[in-house]
Amino acid sequence: MAKTQQPVSAYDDLLAMKKKERRKADFQRLLPLYLMMLPGLLYLVANNYLPMFGILIAFKKVDFSIGIFRSPWVWFDNFEFLFKTKDAYIMIRNTLLYNIVWIAMGMVISVSIAICMAEISSRGAAKVIQPIICFPSMVSAVILSYIVYAFLSNTYGFINTNVIPNSPINWYMKAKYWPIILTIVHFWQSSGQSSIIYMASIGGIDKSLYESARLDGATKLQQIRYITLPLLKPMITLMLLMSIGRIFNSDFGMFYQVPLNSGLLTSTTQTIDTYVYRALLEMNNIGMSSAASVFQAILGFILVMGSNALVRKVDPDNALF
Repeated sequence: MAKTQQPVSAYDDLLAMKKKERRKADFQRLLPLYLMMLPGLLYLVANNYLPMFGILIAFKKVDFSIGIFRSPWVWFDNFEFLFKTKDAYIMIRNTLLYNIVWIAMGMVISVSIAICMAEISSRGAAKVIQPIICFPSMVSAVILSYIVYAFLSNTYGFINTNVIPNSPINWYMKAKYWPIILTIVHFWQSSGQSSIIYMASIGGIDKSLYESARLDGATKLQQIRYITLPLLKPMITLMLLMSIGRIFNSDFGMFYQVPLNSGLLTSTTQTIDTYVYRALLEMNNIGMSSAASVFQAILGFILVMGSNALVRKVDPDNALF
């Protein structure tokens, strides 16, 4: 015997109508937020998702006369040039060591700047100092290379003419100095901007915690040690995990422009990004260049997942997911 469909009660109709009206009211209320989110969402799709189409290029020998889709597959042949070259060890070593040192030191420097800025009692002084320390991050790599050249020029450089006039050094022919030079330039350019995130986190800490600590006789260093740093731990962990994901990437502008593309400095300035650029200029093979980007992305993804799993095991509250 066929089952007869039960008639929908008036109460169910009213409930469905109320839910529909509620959803419509919520949409109208949140519409300004959706419109504000739209440009950022379009930027994210255009710059982070559409370029993923380029992964195909890493496995093809691109022939522009027939197009990307019809170009022949070479699979992993494009990845071989990263490891068969004599510079493979140098560029991977430099990329890793620079990033490891910069991540470790940069975390300390950025947190220190943020704490010092938070301790400035004068709001007027903070408004003056903060733009000054953030200004270097807005300097382009080309301008940065000229600033460095003004200090290191063999003939007119400030260091050779004023600091060591009796024993000038040809900096652009001595590779051994450049790990220190690039490290100084990197922190001069990036530390101020990196500290802003920590400043915002410190600004969100409940001020009553510091007042209670002062009443209990805690010194400024004790307040930083027992209040500021523990409450900054989640943000420090988050920034560390994000940095680990980019450990196989390098600042191309800094490593290419600041040493003025000097071939004598490649032993300490050659990274994966600069090598790919030079290989692209010489061989005009975008498949090899795309393979290097895929290699960096996959290793970065693996490192982020592994680091997050380790953090989740040790301290689940501070894990990304």
